[in-house]
Amino acid sequence: MTLAKVWLRIFVTGYVAVFVMWLVSLTSLPPYGDLTRIGHLAEEDFGWTKPAPTVAPAYLKAAPVDQADILVIGDSFSMTLYWQSSLAKAGYRVATTYWGQYGTVMCKDFDQWIQRAGFKGKLIIFESVERLLDERTVSGQTCEKVIKPFSSQLEPFVKPAELPGPDALPNWSARFDTGPAAYYNSWRARNSAVDLLFNKNTWVRPLPDGCKYFSHRECNKLPVFVDDEGNGPLTTGTLDRIKGFAAQHQAIPQLWMVIPNKTTVFLRPDFSKDFVHGFREAKLGPDLYAFAREKGHQMQDFYFSNDTHLSMHGQLALGEYMLGVVREVLPVPQTKAP
Repeated sequence: MTLAKVWLRIFVTGYVAVFVMWLVSLTSLPPYGDLTRIGHLAEEDFGWTKPAPTVAPAYLKAAPVDQADILVIGDSFSMTLYWQSSLAKAGYRVATTYWGQYGTVMCKDFDQWIQRAGFKGKLIIFESVERLLDERTVSGQTCEKVIKPFSSQLEPFVKPAELPGPDALPNWSARFDTGPAAYYNSWRARNSAVDLLFNKNTWVRPLPDGCKYFSHRECNKLPVFVDDEGNGPLTTGTLDRIKGFAAQHQAIPQLWMVIPNKTTVFLRPDFSKDFVHGFREAKLGPDLYAFAREKGHQMQDFYFSNDTHLSMHGQLALGEYMLGVVREVLPVPQTKAP
């Protein structure tokens, strides 16, 4: 065989291999969850399948801050306005802004910053996921002034999650190696009896009775974010910093919503136990750890299987719970929202 024929055979073999890989990628679902996307896992195995509930668009509009009864300072768990929609339906006018817009808001001039924004309401809700709250309280310790002016928008910051539609395939946005890599990683996860780490950011861990709690195909295995544990637990130090901030800023009542990590709810229930015990005793806000444990084991897909966040089902359940909490501290105003 001549050298030219050898090179031609190598070229053809390589071309066929790449073409087959591209076909596999073309017929694999594009990621619709953060963990499947960053962990390179197949949505066919780890994507949620239970259709998401919808909310009337009228209740997914925030109020301008100068007209709001309630101000939410939240993170990505508040960006769809789904849990806030329960408050809007009841007649509360809710404005929402986000930690990430400012770096930190737990600064000494917080009261003045809120006044400059034009907020004249009666309640401020601080919402944070467990894995980021300690960092947020620490950064506030040395903050004299919120560095950016208040900003909020009337529309949801992100759209609610939906299942992929019929136009999701073919997956033209995929790289040629995306599909094979995802299917290989899912095969490894499916056949492993131990925890596996994918792409240094996503654990897939065995979950006993997982099919009671999640709708994805490999429901006895659960993807979770490495930072759930990597960022460390909340501590009594975290609690002391929240108490200190609340004591220094009493002009407007505060509620603190601490949303537990998915890992905490399903795999490590005692992860932040000292903080949770103290938070419950301090009555700084609702005990969402107990709420999430209860709902997470009562309803399917309370959290997304392929993501770090509460599902749309979970967000609506959270909203109904928070409505009861808010009613205890702030009566529904006479002028109702749409």
